[in-house]
Amino acid sequence: MSETLAAPRPTSSRWAQFYALTKPRVVQLIVFCALIGVLLAQPGLPDWRLAGAAVLGIWLVASAAAAFNCLVEQQIDRRMQRTAWRPTAKGELTTPYTLAFSAVLCAAGSAILYIWVNPLTMWLTFATFVGYAVVYTVVLKPLTPQNIVIGGASGAMPPVLGWAAMTGDVGPEALMLCLIIFLWTPPHFWALALYRVEDYRKAGLPMLPITHGSEFTRLQVLLYTLVLFAATLLPFVYGMSGWLYLAAALVLGVGFIAYAWQLWREYSDALARKTFRFSIWHLSLLFAALLVDHYVNPWLSRAVA
Repeated sequence: MSETLAAPRPTSSRWAQFYALTKPRVVQLIVFCALIGVLLAQPGLPDWRLAGAAVLGIWLVASAAAAFNCLVEQQIDRRMQRTAWRPTAKGELTTPYTLAFSAVLCAAGSAILYIWVNPLTMWLTFATFVGYAVVYTVVLKPLTPQNIVIGGASGAMPPVLGWAAMTGDVGPEALMLCLIIFLWTPPHFWALALYRVEDYRKAGLPMLPITHGSEFTRLQVLLYTLVLFAATLLPFVYGMSGWLYLAAALVLGVGFIAYAWQLWREYSDALARKTFRFSIWHLSLLFAALLVDHYVNPWLSRAVA
């Protein structure tokens, strides 16, 4: 999942510096999406020991990927106001320390997933680490304005990982959740890039607002929100969810489209910032509604019957 909210400025504590490397706010959303996959994979409540091991392992590997990202991008981070505070950018943590920290987290998370969950989940999670930390960060981000679209595939994987942890396979339901996050990522991230465009210009990154301009980027945001809206209806159409989720998807989808429409018609940094923030609420509430529907809908069906 894309880099979203900037974390608060860390203290001088060494532990606080290492914690900041894990991008806790970003990883929280990743773990939340993985937990949704865990809870939706089976009817009723899950095996909490298996679920706990899965969430812990995914959290550790996601944190390792975030730390590795900070290491690779430390020069870029120094040139961006939003990221200049990071311990690697400020030189507070050296390359060997950061690399060792990332390796330990990745190894620990992978071991937990392999031993206490299943090998499939471990390999999928490790592939996600490589996709984000290497393919996206090292290759795509500095080379193409479509970096966030292509690299978004790894960021969309958390619900698939949670699902695989509980079932040992990857079902169509998990792939629908993956598709939703994949389509959500570009409008979410491009809204950020629009009002942070000078930061990215100074960093030398070929973000879409720089290479193709603001108007083209805003049109892409609008088009992606329309396709995303259609994708969010798939769980209901497939029979994975009920009317409660459908109502939430309609309201949240119309809200996101309304923001994107306004952004396209009459741009301002303030509106781009609001759109970015709403996109976070959109995904969080959409998945929360899917979870509530998962437990409430069977109860309502029995009550009506």
